[in-house]
Amino acid sequence: MASSPTRDLPSTANGHRELMANAIRALAMDAVQQANSGHPGAPMGMAEIAVALWGRHLKHNPTNPQWADRDRFVLSNGHGSMLIYALLHLTGYDLPMSELRSFRQLHSKTPGHPEVGLTPGVETTTGPLGQGLANAVGMALAERLLAHEFNRPGHPIVDHHTYVFMGDGCLMEGISHEACALAGAWKLNKLIAFYDDNGISIDGAVAPWYIDDAGKRFKAYGWNVVGPIDGHDVEAVDAAITQAKHSSDKPSIIICKTTIGQGSPNRAGTAKAHGEALGAEEIKLTRDRLSWSHEPFVLPEAAYEQWDAKASGQAAEEGWAARFAIYKAAHPELAAEFLRRMKGELPAHFAQAAVDAAVGAHTKADTVATRKASQLALETFTKALPEMIGGSADLTGSNLTNTSSTQPLRFDAQGTPNGGRHINYGVREFGMAAVMNGIALHGGYIPYGGTFLTFSDYSRNAIRMAALMQQRVIHVFTHDSIGLGEDGPTHQSIEHAASLRLIPGLDVWRPGDTAETAVAWAKALESKNRPTALLLSRQNLPYAPKSGLDDIARGAYVLAEPSEVGLKKKAQAVIIGTGSEVQLALHAQQMLAVQGIAVRVVSMPSTSVFDRQGADYKTSVLPKGLPRIAVEAGVTDYWWKYGCSAVVGIDRYGESAPAGVLFKTFGFTAQNVADTVRAVLQG
Repeated sequence: MASSPTRDLPSTANGHRELMANAIRALAMDAVQQANSGHPGAPMGMAEIAVALWGRHLKHNPTNPQWADRDRFVLSNGHGSMLIYALLHLTGYDLPMSELRSFRQLHSKTPGHPEVGLTPGVETTTGPLGQGLANAVGMALAERLLAHEFNRPGHPIVDHHTYVFMGDGCLMEGISHEACALAGAWKLNKLIAFYDDNGISIDGAVAPWYIDDAGKRFKAYGWNVVGPIDGHDVEAVDAAITQAKHSSDKPSIIICKTTIGQGSPNRAGTAKAHGEALGAEEIKLTRDRLSWSHEPFVLPEAAYEQWDAKASGQAAEEGWAARFAIYKAAHPELAAEFLRRMKGELPAHFAQAAVDAAVGAHTKADTVATRKASQLALETFTKALPEMIGGSADLTGSNLTNTSSTQPLRFDAQGTPNGGRHINYGVREFGMAAVMNGIALHGGYIPYGGTFLTFSDYSRNAIRMAALMQQRVIHVFTHDSIGLGEDGPTHQSIEHAASLRLIPGLDVWRPGDTAETAVAWAKALESKNRPTALLLSRQNLPYAPKSGLDDIARGAYVLAEPSEVGLKKKAQAVIIGTGSEVQLALHAQQMLAVQGIAVRVVSMPSTSVFDRQGADYKTSVLPKGLPRIAVEAGVTDYWWKYGCSAVVGIDRYGESAPAGVLFKTFGFTAQNVADTVRAVLQG
């Protein structure tokens, strides 16, 4: 609460609104000033919008930030983080004033941009502009689908809104187009966005370079457009929210005309208010302008009284809990399934399904592309896990992300979904990736989506955000090398596997056959706190015989010892293969055996998983003192970390030609691998 008692403002409705808004302004300018870093302009400019939403409409419980049926709030313009920190503090979340005083400091709960999992009440990590908006689209989609799946007549256990604040920068980013077009197509009427239209960005007034008519743009997407309204008029914003909540078949955007840094006599309406502290003198002048006599970080008790949402939040959750109890009595199995899925737990039978998928693949030993092996695994897993929701960026027939259990998702004229679980995202790779993050953040679903590996560049920042947020999101990347063939270097992945492996917290799997692919899928689904990228081939790959399946899950394992090709002697070298190149390693092993050279073949489908194994296991796979030769149809730099003596790879872009021709042209032949091993041993 307050550091010391101070005078309350007059107890009038207008006075309360001013008090609530100015409390946000004071906290924003004080925290940024103390840190000498941050963005006071957006919180000061959006204060009245926040009063209307958080003070009158937002359904949330500060004492239980994870309540399942809470409204979701996203601050897409995450640089204005002091806005959400002020709101969380004022409404009663576990975010004391000491944390606001530590804004942007080491180990505080008030980092420069909001981070999910760190600050109670923060729903997603924002800062990369436009992605919070896309996350909100995913959250709203998850709400709509869960409601359709679990609600029953008289039992609306899933019934909440998703609200998002955004600024000019979010709408300038191309991802806003991708995600908002999808939201309109999906008729997500419980998604309400507030556009802080202040006309200012870091470089100044945006008019010379940003002249979009946002209203017409969103109307074209199929959104309900409200405004422009005066964003500093709480009653006008309140009425706009009420209007938006009555939309039955469209998401809504409320265009709010505001002044950045509102209240600051000399900085308001200028770029100087955007991303730097106001300065001690300007803060003094601002306090005078606002009639705010309190010391820094001191708020009147009346401000806390007006903002406190603990009692109303507890009442809202208790009301929901009572309704859920009635629902549970009427539909016990549905209730149990809902709770399981919202906790992110896999069903008890999943472990057996994973074993069956891997053993089945091993028994059949099919020669298929790993993209097809992925679809075969998905047939098992999508049947076993109703929470899996797939999709593709207009490449379903190539990515093979659809199954017999995942029919195409469609919406009728009223926005009612058909129960499908495969999303046609269209050619929107970045939007797809960020929407999947939002679905995962909401809870209740495990999203996966596909495109070509080379287009992971479009998705990359959203993949990074999934890793940063520790979300279970699965990316299916097919056509993983020059094996793509005739489409040429624009579509052939060269650097992408290595690049993705550099993202901390992302598990990258490049399986070499059907069993490895099934295991990779199982590990991805089990990884509750990690995103996964599956890199899959277009071309068919023979099954690699193996003595067991258990060690595949450890990221790398001994696939073939010299004895398996007729040599009763210790290995003289190790060939490390991954993906399609495992076959080259096996064939090279056979060729070398004819010459009496004993080689161990190690398959390493996931470097990140292998790197997390204990030292003893890693040494058992890659013994000390044995030369190591890696082979992968990608850039060579990554592989030197394993102490390789040589790497067979490709450090230039490919060509347009049949895959077989390209592999020979660039040295991806068993003969070249064998020659490389001999050269290492001779050297």
